Amino acid sequence: MRIRLLQALALLATGLLAGAFGYGAANLVPTFNAVPLDMRLSFHAELMKMNGITMQAAMAVSTLGSLTLAVLARGRSRLIAGTAGLLTLASFLITRLGNVPINGRIKEWALTSAPADHAEILRRWELFNNLRTLTALTAFVLLIVLVLRRSPARASSE
Repeated sequence: MRIRLLQALALLATGLLAGAFGYGAANLVPTFNAVPLDMRLSFHAELMKMNGITMQAAMAVSTLGSLTLAVLARGRSRLIAGTAGLLTLASFLITRLGNVPINGRIKEWALTSAPADHAEILRRWELFNNLRTLTALTAFVLLIVLVLRRSPARASSE
């Protein structure tokens, strides 16, 4: 029972993480690119204020939940859960080391003006965003596979 609750928690947190990143990649980024730069910068800066706590919490619960599952599981389940945990950790590291420093620059630009090379910097932010989206989505898929897997003993009793 304890494993099932942990699976549910890890699956929920990772699904929320992948969904939030996926929504951002599919909807927010194209919208950012369609509006005037000053509007994008202002909205981006405000959005990052709101995302800070919720996204960090989702990444932490996803990573801790998956890695705890890996410790408690055996065999292939351990490998799947551990990989999912490492992928959500990768999402955190990509965010922290890639997106967050650029977000800090974007906040400054929103108050002043963007530098001449702003388009390249924003493309780099989008690359980091796509990478963290991919790692979170892959982790979510792995957790779905883990939850849907049936052990031979359980499958024969059903």
